[in-house]
Amino acid sequence: MIGLFAVTAAGRAGAAELARALGPDAVVVDGPLRPGLERLWPELDAAVLFLATGATVRLIAPLLVDKHVDPGVVCVDEAHRFAIALAGGHDRAGRAGGANALAEQVAQVLGATAVVSTASDAAGSTPLDELVALLDAAVDGDLAAAGVALLDGEPVLLVNPLGFPLPALPPNVSLDVGEPGWRIVIDDRLPAVPDDERTLRLVPLTLSVGIGSVRGVSADAVAAVLDELAGAGLDPRAVRGYASIDLKGDEQGILDAVAQHGFFHGSDPAVAPALQTYTAEQLRAVVVPNPSPVVEAEVGTPSVSEASALLAAAEHGRAELVLAKVKGAGTSAGATVAVARSRPRGRLAVVGLGPGAADLRTPRAEAELRRASVVVGLDQYVDQVRHLLRAGTEIAETGLGQESERAAAAVELARAGRAVALIGSGDAGVYAMASPALEQAGDDIEVVGVPGVTAALAASAVLGAPLGHDHVFISLSDLHTPWPAILRRVRAAAEGDFVVCFYNPRSRERDWQLGAALDVLREHRPPGTPVGAVRQISRDGERAWTAPIGEFDPATVDMLTTVVVGSSTTTMVGGRMVTPRGYAWMPG
Repeated sequence: MIGLFAVTAAGRAGAAELARALGPDAVVVDGPLRPGLERLWPELDAAVLFLATGATVRLIAPLLVDKHVDPGVVCVDEAHRFAIALAGGHDRAGRAGGANALAEQVAQVLGATAVVSTASDAAGSTPLDELVALLDAAVDGDLAAAGVALLDGEPVLLVNPLGFPLPALPPNVSLDVGEPGWRIVIDDRLPAVPDDERTLRLVPLTLSVGIGSVRGVSADAVAAVLDELAGAGLDPRAVRGYASIDLKGDEQGILDAVAQHGFFHGSDPAVAPALQTYTAEQLRAVVVPNPSPVVEAEVGTPSVSEASALLAAAEHGRAELVLAKVKGAGTSAGATVAVARSRPRGRLAVVGLGPGAADLRTPRAEAELRRASVVVGLDQYVDQVRHLLRAGTEIAETGLGQESERAAAAVELARAGRAVALIGSGDAGVYAMASPALEQAGDDIEVVGVPGVTAALAASAVLGAPLGHDHVFISLSDLHTPWPAILRRVRAAAEGDFVVCFYNPRSRERDWQLGAALDVLREHRPPGTPVGAVRQISRDGERAWTAPIGEFDPATVDMLTTVVVGSSTTTMVGGRMVTPRGYAWMPG
């Protein structure tokens, strides 16, 4: 929840405007400010106070506990000139309180200037506490001192043996440093020798522990065999969860041992980690190095601990067994344990940037741009977001065309273990980069889709509500689709009386297709059916116009224009295109 607090008329007006833009997570808090803030503080992810910085500081100071749990705080001056990130600048895992990003968002909505004083953000680099949140990692070492070393340009050796796809890091951070001032180690294994004071160790959640046992096993026996993890050089804090066969779902000794062991460094320690279970049929399908005919005769699968560990790990990445089945002996007799790792995969985010205006670009899109170490895209789209990229971000940009080549390059970079953002205008899944990329992307990479405001939606908002009822999108470009196939689709849409939104309507080389498509639609539409067009949607020089289908001139259209043809029910109301939903009041 984002709490919006104000005391003046101007502040309340700004809070109301901000609430509309931020959506249902934002709540304008009425009544006296101090009691409302104190009451809601434990529940807030973030707070925006329309107050002077001094007044805001005095209000929040008694409430601040720790930057890892406090909400992000932004204050806005009375004239709405500045949105100042005051506390809780960076995102934390599981929370949405990053004040730096929120200040940027507030500034966009109110037409203000965002003020961010966090050193790493001011330098444009990825802050270490954000990296910790990204990995959901436990931390050994002096995080603040390591962060200062990064900002001061000290040589920092990055040790990333598991190959996590990381965001862009400053150029002084490298995998190959002769005499590093600091070391940053990202690993789920215990160090062979104790780390020195200039090593920052991040322990991500990568391990899944499979447990098998005899019926009635004691919690002590299970706990004793779980201690084998540290003996095998694995850091217990890297354990994501525990797994077994469904027959053991009520095995109290396992449940108690798991609750006592409770490795989950990112969770509430009062909440016992859950035991994930699988059927014998699921476990039997897993190939393991140490099958047991005795176990198979007993429970219907030759492996419980190894197979369940591998299945659990596979839900989060490429699974590999890192601790083969260990059978307990002595005090741990009757229990077995195995450990599998979720190997990180390269990451491909396919990001829609929207129609062009900054305030129509989603916060998630901007977050993914900051998350990437490589951005791939058309040069004109890269120019739109260059200012949002972290220092050290690599850019692979090309000119018009070459969509397949850009998609292939992005996929290959992700396969190499990089964090890649493949960008496009509008929504990346609508006549854009998602299709050619995902045609080539297998399950060996992680894929994240970030929706954007596509041209049809942006044009519809400008024209009124032409997409109020059933509609279709059709591209008139015959570069990838034969014209006879396009014409069949136009005719089907005409006969079905759909509203039709045309993408790629007309270019210098393709100057007749729009006219031909309109001719087909005219056969099935009243001559007064409105046609709307919007050029340069949301950008400088935006222009919108409408005309009846019998009078609409295709020569006024180019490739920067989106054309919307109404259905037989679409009308003009107050100068706007409206397609009724078809609701009718029915007497009860």
